Amino acid sequence: MTLALSDDAKNRIRKCREYLDNRMAQSADPVYGINTGFGSLYNKHISNHQLETLQDNLVKSHACGTGPEVPAEIVRLMLMLKVQSLSYGYSGVQLETVERLTALFNAGALPIVYQMGSLGASGDLAPLAHLSLPLLGLGEVQMGAERIAGDVLLRRQQWDPIHFKAKEGLALLNGTQFMSAYGVWCTLHAHRLIQLADMIGALSLDAFDGRPEPFEPAVHTIRPQRGQGRVAAHLLQLLDGSALIHQAKRHVQDPYSFRCMPQVHGASLDAIDYVTGVMLAEVNGVSDNPNIFPDDDKIISAGNFHGQPLALALDFLAIAVSELGSISERRTYQLISGARELPHYLVADPGINSGLMIPQYTAASLVSQNKQFCTPASVDSIVSSNGQEDHVSMGANAATKVFRVVDNVYAILAVELLTACQALEFRRPLTTSPQLQEMVKKFRDHVPFLQSDRLLYKDMHAAEVFLKTLTLADTL
Repeated sequence: MTLALSDDAKNRIRKCREYLDNRMAQSADPVYGINTGFGSLYNKHISNHQLETLQDNLVKSHACGTGPEVPAEIVRLMLMLKVQSLSYGYSGVQLETVERLTALFNAGALPIVYQMGSLGASGDLAPLAHLSLPLLGLGEVQMGAERIAGDVLLRRQQWDPIHFKAKEGLALLNGTQFMSAYGVWCTLHAHRLIQLADMIGALSLDAFDGRPEPFEPAVHTIRPQRGQGRVAAHLLQLLDGSALIHQAKRHVQDPYSFRCMPQVHGASLDAIDYVTGVMLAEVNGVSDNPNIFPDDDKIISAGNFHGQPLALALDFLAIAVSELGSISERRTYQLISGARELPHYLVADPGINSGLMIPQYTAASLVSQNKQFCTPASVDSIVSSNGQEDHVSMGANAATKVFRVVDNVYAILAVELLTACQALEFRRPLTTSPQLQEMVKKFRDHVPFLQSDRLLYKDMHAAEVFLKTLTLADTL
């Protein structure tokens, strides 16, 4: 995929820049971040001949990230979202600056950005500073397998360094693109995980010899929770044609982890839908400061950089996705427990063979870690900038936490899939539905049936890759 600015976007950017240049040429009135210092230094006036130096210094001084590097796919999203925000023409940047960000994206030159350093309130200052360094020929970028310095990149691409004009450094650093990039990635994967959780849960239900009645429409009509009804309908669709689900049952009900999938998965689905709305609003808006309104002849210093909407949503997303993993691990536990005529740990001759005993331990470990990651970041705040920035969102910490939760849930669901497919073999000659059987067939191309103990970490890793690459139909 490549990016390109529309003619309308170019015109909006030029119009805003021209307005700002004219305004600064005609007035010496203080305008925050344009001819003043930043944060608690807002009362320090900057002379006209120092305005460009002010913006260069801002980017250099704020590049204070630490910790692990941000994954390349997130950095790519950051670049795209920063271009998107600047393209609306309320930020006062040069067209050349936005085009250079676009060129970085198209060249696959991804700036090295670090995960820690943003309070999620004055914008994602430190991460966005690192994102912006290559515009000046500073910092580092990753191009394919090669890591190169910013000045080397400019020489290779035959680009000149960008000379920031008034307001540009602030426009680049004030914004929520670190939080929103993580948020977009995690939300997209959350939609994928809810589908996978339904598919694997339905397969586990069949392997456990579960009952279909809890998913009947009448049950969900009288409790009109939207997600609950959608999940119940999806489960019935997935089980359509199963011989196992319709065989006579000796038990009158199933454990909650099977019976309450509509209620649990459905609540997570509703939460994911809510977060999706927040993310869509964010990535289609402007989050820097101050905002410039040429048609109204106004420059307004406000707080669109504050990440509270994202922080709350990301904490909610972490909880919603974590619950998909929590109930999945319980289904795994039930399948290996020796219940419903299944062998202990789903292996012949248990004792000499441990079978699938320890994958459930791994899933339990990940579920427990997710509980810790679900401690909300958004209820925290800490004073910065000498008291001027006295309430912050901590949305950046919420973003990096939910990223870990999403990754963990892929691994948890992979363990359940491994377990359900193994259990299903002990139900032959009865089979599950054609749709689920097709998934099992594809899975068996990667992970064979477990006859006796072998190295299971390879199977678990293969199962996780399978889930991350499986093509899904949009059924929810």
